[in-house]
Amino acid sequence: MSQKDTDAPWTKKNGQSYFGKKNHISIDVEYGFIRRYQVTDASVHNSQVLGALLDEQNQGEEVWADSPYGSESIEWILQILQFLSHIHERAKRNHPLTAKHKEDNRERSQVRAKVEHVFGHWVNEMGGKLMGSIGKQSVKATIAVKN
Repeated sequence: MSQKDTDAPWTKKNGQSYFGKKNHISIDVEYGFIRRYQVTDASVHNSQVLGALLDEQNQGEEVWADSPYGSESIEWILQILQFLSHIHERAKRNHPLTAKHKEDNRERSQVRAKVEHVFGHWVNEMGGKLMGSIGKQSVKATIAVKN
C-alpha cells in the first residue's frame, strides 16, 4: 500500500501540474560547490527565495539567475546590496526580446549552465530527482544530504 505525502501540494505551471518540493541552489561558479540551498514546495515562486540564496561570505559580487528570479524589486534589492545582476531577460506580451537581450541571455547561459550541471549530477550519479521520502522534514533531509 503506497503512502501519500500530504505536506507536498500540487501546483500548475504553463498548464502542466507539478507535485512535491523544489531545491533552489547557489553555487560557487569556479568549483561547482553548493554554497547555499533552500527547499520549498513546488508552488513557491523562485523569486521568493533569492534572498536566502545570496551569500555575503562569497567573494563574487555577481548574481547569475534564470528569468523567474527577475523583477524590478529584485533588481532594486540587488543594487542596494551591491550585487551586479546578470539575471536573464524575459520577453513580455507584445514586447519580444531584442537581438541584444538574446545575445546577453546567451552569454549568461554559459555561466548558468554550471548550475544545471549540478542538477545533472543529481540525475545521472545520485539516483535522480524522485525521492522515496515522505514528509517535509524527511524530504528536506534527503535533499540536504544530496546537496
